[in-house]
Amino acid sequence: MVEPIEHRVIALITRHSSYYPFRKQKYDTFTAESSIHFDVRLDQGEVEEVIEDFIKEFDVDMSDFNIEIYYPEVKHSWNPFKKPDPVDVPDFTIDMFIKSAKAGKWLYD
Repeated sequence: MVEPIEHRVIALITRHSSYYPFRKQKYDTFTAESSIHFDVRLDQGEVEEVIEDFIKEFDVDMSDFNIEIYYPEVKHSWNPFKKPDPVDVPDFTIDMFIKSAKAGKWLYD
């Protein structure tokens, strides 16, 4: 029996997170609404690995995906008293990967 795309995408992303060993089932850890930044807590390097595996497993055209939209460069200051300016990033959820897997190409940006 073939698992639904939703479970396969969630399982793929869960494999790259460090949270799943503490759960009963891998795909129960996160939902489609889970944020890659705040719930899954993947950094830029981990997302790049997810993208590579996502392309292989789902044959998705990711040529329109720009990681810098979701992980912009943050300016660093050597002044310890100066707070960095907050950086707004768009929503980045597992559902975006699910919908893109169904469509065969990255649908956002």
